[in-house]
Amino acid sequence: MSLAEIRQRAETAAEKAGRSVQEIELVAVSKKQPDERVEALLDEGHRVFGENRVQEAQGKWPGFRERFGDVRLHLIGPLQTNKARAAMELFDVIQVLDRPKLATALARLAQEIGQCPDLYVQVNTGEEDQKAGISPRETDAFVAECRKMDLPIRGLMCIPPLDEEPSLHFALLRKIAGRNGLDGLSMGMSADFEKAIAQGATCIRVGSAIFGKRPAP
Repeated sequence: MSLAEIRQRAETAAEKAGRSVQEIELVAVSKKQPDERVEALLDEGHRVFGENRVQEAQGKWPGFRERFGDVRLHLIGPLQTNKARAAMELFDVIQVLDRPKLATALARLAQEIGQCPDLYVQVNTGEEDQKAGISPRETDAFVAECRKMDLPIRGLMCIPPLDEEPSLHFALLRKIAGRNGLDGLSMGMSADFEKAIAQGATCIRVGSAIFGKRPAP
């Protein structure tokens, strides 16, 4: 599916929800995609991308930024504390703030560096043991602690369980964000971004629907 088709679907979903598509940031998830596919999207003028791994992004994006200018990068995969400095120096947005230890590390580095990317707290809305994220019942307290550290919390992010209706999880994330005074909602991927838009998503993360299947390792 083309980038233009994804944009059209997002616009249609926004109109149905009484929203403007301008409120919604489309993050093209380029993890493990060949450089030629990423370059084709850059040639079309798209400038917002998501990566799962710091090391992969370090090898890919400095060169693309040199050639194509301003690119807004989101980290959407797990972040180890020993990679926190590199992530802060490379990414504009870190969507995976998911535990107190990481919050403390980012706060310390923010003081050292003098700046910090926009941050989203990852909420494990399905409370799945195998998935990262703060539990819904602990999110309010965690957001409050992050604010005490002067961390720039812009919103919340979630990845619903595969076997459950995603709209229920998107609605829960919106409720938690609302009571914490947060406007940013990163939710919705290739299979469900239209449902996420209906529930108020301000950031959708679309990979395979734009790029196609990733090549086998």
